[in-house]
Amino acid sequence: MLPFSVSQVGSGGGGVSGPGLLLLGPAGRKLSGFRLTEKFLLLLVFSGFITLCFGAIFFLPDSPKLLSGVFFQQPLRPVSVGLEDGAEDGGRLARIREEHERALREAKDTLNRHPDDIQGDILRDKELLREHRRTVSGGNLPPREFAAPVGVVGKEPEDPDVKEKRDKIKEMMKFSWDNYKRYAWGLNELKPVQKQGHSSNLFGNIQGATIVDSLDTLYIMGMMDEFKDAKEWVEKNLEFNVNAEVSIFEVNIRFVGGLLSAYYLTGEEIFRRKVVELGEKLLPAFNTPTGIPWALLNIKSGIGRNWPWASGGSSILAEFGTLHLEFTHLTEVSGNPIFAEKVMNIRKVLNRLDKPQGLYPNYLNPSSGQWGQNHVSVGGLGDSFYEYLLKAWLMSSKTDEEAKKMYYDAVQAIETHLIRKSSSGLTYIAEWKGGLLEHKMGHLTCFAGGMFALGADSAPEDKTGHHMELAAEIARTCHESYDRTTTKLGPEAFRFDGGVEAIATRQNEKYYILRPEVIETYLYMWRFTHDPKYRQWGWEAVQALEKNCRVEAGYSGVRDVYAANPSHDDVQQSFFLAETLKYLYLLFSDDDLLPLEHWIFNTEAHPLPIIIDKGKRTI
Repeated sequence: MLPFSVSQVGSGGGGVSGPGLLLLGPAGRKLSGFRLTEKFLLLLVFSGFITLCFGAIFFLPDSPKLLSGVFFQQPLRPVSVGLEDGAEDGGRLARIREEHERALREAKDTLNRHPDDIQGDILRDKELLREHRRTVSGGNLPPREFAAPVGVVGKEPEDPDVKEKRDKIKEMMKFSWDNYKRYAWGLNELKPVQKQGHSSNLFGNIQGATIVDSLDTLYIMGMMDEFKDAKEWVEKNLEFNVNAEVSIFEVNIRFVGGLLSAYYLTGEEIFRRKVVELGEKLLPAFNTPTGIPWALLNIKSGIGRNWPWASGGSSILAEFGTLHLEFTHLTEVSGNPIFAEKVMNIRKVLNRLDKPQGLYPNYLNPSSGQWGQNHVSVGGLGDSFYEYLLKAWLMSSKTDEEAKKMYYDAVQAIETHLIRKSSSGLTYIAEWKGGLLEHKMGHLTCFAGGMFALGADSAPEDKTGHHMELAAEIARTCHESYDRTTTKLGPEAFRFDGGVEAIATRQNEKYYILRPEVIETYLYMWRFTHDPKYRQWGWEAVQALEKNCRVEAGYSGVRDVYAANPSHDDVQQSFFLAETLKYLYLLFSDDDLLPLEHWIFNTEAHPLPIIIDKGKRTI
């Protein structure tokens, strides 16, 4: 149920009843209680206000999208959608009152923007797309020269033990793929216990997430028959004109990232055509007063909104901050500047805002352009925003100095306010809530070890060694979170309080859903140090996956990593094939396979080439 309606905003908490305009509630005395002149004045004022409201609703461009994040907010409540809960405890009435006051402020900010400005932005976007399509006769994109990619086929490892382990990981990929093809072909994911398809609402009615997510993994593993089947399905069956809401973030990192990577690896035009088509369908998500995109978009209608549980109708930092790599490359492969302009505008909005203690809160309202509640996390809700600052700079061939400064400034603030050591010396990254630390670290946060290692070489003030030490300490802590469980798989989150270190203490934090972040950090640490312990730790994870997650028809997450015989959640996540198995395969490959000086991985592990010389790429 909505906490209040448009009519309630206009009447101070009462309602507007029928054609007679009978005011109810605390301020709702009947009009018959006034003299004639008073009635006339009241009706004149009230009718003027109603006219203003209806004028805003019907004459402001894209008014449903403008107001959906302002007036029509729902009570904050925890909802499991793959991110951490965004709502805090508190009385329902207090929440409604707070959201009521916030909505009034945001409505004022939104409606103060001149309608011509908003309409101009929307019309400009449409004209840019029309102009671009005029140059694309018959649905064909402008010709684009393609050169052979660098480092797509690596040599076999010389060490027979390493080769045997890499071959085992390839067998795991084939087992995952073959069962998906047998039981769930064309659907998004596989239920390996029930042996049927699984489709998350994150993708709306778009299908084939596992196929698109797996394209580059199949290709670099040399599984060409499987790759051919996947490519044929994309060409004949991948459709985007769906009348359903999709997560902009998830569709971007999996579908846009997967198609871009497949194009850059192979030069196949079908992947370029499909990814540009999808990119254009995502553009209406940016039609907000600030240009900060909605989290959810109905691709067919172009109407967007945010998660109802997100603070004050806000967009989420890790979602709108994880578009830069893909949208920059959409401009690269299409020749259309609109994609890169959208993500550069996000950065402009962020740079205008004050950051509490130099930190970036997880919530930003796309209407008012103001932060939501001051919750900061390098894990869920925040993680890949920081990753993309660093990778935007690296992908630009180290010319994007703004991204570099934002990244290293953010890391300094994180180190000052969030990074702590336990009593036994384990380094962890806590979460910050309104100035108070919660000594919890999520599995998602474990990517940060790899990020610190990737950015260490260019750290300011000769801090290269310090950043590598920090990366190694995070890798060790995350390995401990695995090693201290019965299954030797890490929990979704683990804590450092009350004498507990690197252990999950709450039942709803003990699950493992085939996540890749710890393996990702092992890969980067191996590439930069060649310390054999990272391959050893990676192999421990392989053995744990085989023992606890492999079932008759694929791989499944487990509900309790501390249980001797854990039950399965019965989902083979598409990112298991896109990320976990790819990072493991690269961990046991030589460095010439997808070398880091030529490739950047998006947050779904899809390799994208480094761009040099004003849009010319390295491959």
